[in-house]
Amino acid sequence: MDTRKKNIVIALMVAMFLGAVEGTVVTTAIPTIVKDLHGFEIISLVFSIYLLTSAISTPIYGKLSDQFGRKNVLSIGIVIFLIGSILCGLSKSMYMLIAFRALQGLGAGAIFTITYTIIGDEFSLEERPKVQGGIGTVWGVASLLGPFLGGFLINVLSWHWIFFINIPFGILSIVLLQKSLKETFQKKKVKIDFAGIIVLSMAMMIFLNIFLDSGSFGLQKNVFVILSICVTTLLLIVFYFIERIAKEPIIPFEIFTKTIINVNLISFLLSAILIGVDVYMAIYIQNILGFSPTISGLAMAPMSVAWLMSSVILGKCIMSYGEKAVIMISVFTLFISTLLFATLSVHSALTLVVLFSFVMGFGLGGAFTTLTIVVQTSVEYNKRGAATATNSLLRTLGQTIGVSIFGGIFNANIVDYFNKIGINGVDNRNLYSTASQMGVSGDQIKLSLNSSTHIIFIIFVLIAILCLVLSIGLPKVIRKKFVE
Repeated sequence: MDTRKKNIVIALMVAMFLGAVEGTVVTTAIPTIVKDLHGFEIISLVFSIYLLTSAISTPIYGKLSDQFGRKNVLSIGIVIFLIGSILCGLSKSMYMLIAFRALQGLGAGAIFTITYTIIGDEFSLEERPKVQGGIGTVWGVASLLGPFLGGFLINVLSWHWIFFINIPFGILSIVLLQKSLKETFQKKKVKIDFAGIIVLSMAMMIFLNIFLDSGSFGLQKNVFVILSICVTTLLLIVFYFIERIAKEPIIPFEIFTKTIINVNLISFLLSAILIGVDVYMAIYIQNILGFSPTISGLAMAPMSVAWLMSSVILGKCIMSYGEKAVIMISVFTLFISTLLFATLSVHSALTLVVLFSFVMGFGLGGAFTTLTIVVQTSVEYNKRGAATATNSLLRTLGQTIGVSIFGGIFNANIVDYFNKIGINGVDNRNLYSTASQMGVSGDQIKLSLNSSTHIIFIIFVLIAILCLVLSIGLPKVIRKKFVE
């Protein structure tokens, strides 16, 4: 591989690191951020809005890169990401942070989409596996370094720097891309499915709004939910007919075989568990056990190590035992880990958190890796990209919807806990200050948070059981195709 290609690989790895590390860094920092900016009740929006905008923008960037070149569109995406990062770091309220996280997500959509397209354009068949493997390791490195980096920056500087640190990496990536990537593409008139993009985006945003204000109840809330579901359903019906006649549909419906539908459902549910663990384990370790953000990040690092290990170990077992067996083993391991998480309490040792995280990481890593292979193997070559993109979209929606639902349950249970012990009027939007004003002790706050996280962990158990049931119905696609 010559120097030019090596520089391209570095540029792509740095760009992917930006998008990958952002999630783990913010997860570690969020307890500190909400203490400073207040707003426990909208904590889930910090994650869900980023995931939503990145998901919506993904298919758009793919089409634009065909018309205007990978290099320029990816560079624009990185610039948007960096502008969003700077504004996030300057935020003075949770609402400002959420708005600028949306801008960050719009930039991240380009990174997640065009990086793999450039690999297909610039590298030979012999080079692609090695390059894609290198890009894949970025996610593992980001998972390991992200929590530690987030904790370190918070302890040494402030939470604002978890966003400012993106700037030098982004600039380096753009410079290497512009210098090394020499495109000879032919500009093509691509029929962009704007109607499909707009309608699908509207449907997702309206549906997500059901969960954004999940802390409120009553007749007005119920009417809002019913109207939102009706409008979402109507938009999805319109989207279906748009895609049927579109020359280049964003989502071709012929990819939805029984196998892919099953796999997508499992991926959706597992993604909800993943984002839930990322968010609420940080709260558990820092706000309940009382450890620093750095320790919190290090305690969750074994999950990433186990993820990488299971991807390699269980990935090699697919051809020998079949993907169904591998997925079932992975999901069962995940189920065991959720049971273990449900045993954690205010006085649990940090070593238990580390051990339980390792078990969960092994289950998640094996499941996600194998599910992706099943999706790509279940369709013809010319539909593989669409099938993979749809699976990625559903994973994103799983995280977006999951973290929103978990947020509503978490907030409601905090208030319910204090009501049960005879303390009324605690505002979960500003938990620490209002509790202090009402004479609530720190131990009682910890107990309320522990009660809420315990409910979330029980929900993880139920989701894992559902995934296990769904995995039983998976066929042996890969073994039938390559072995028999």
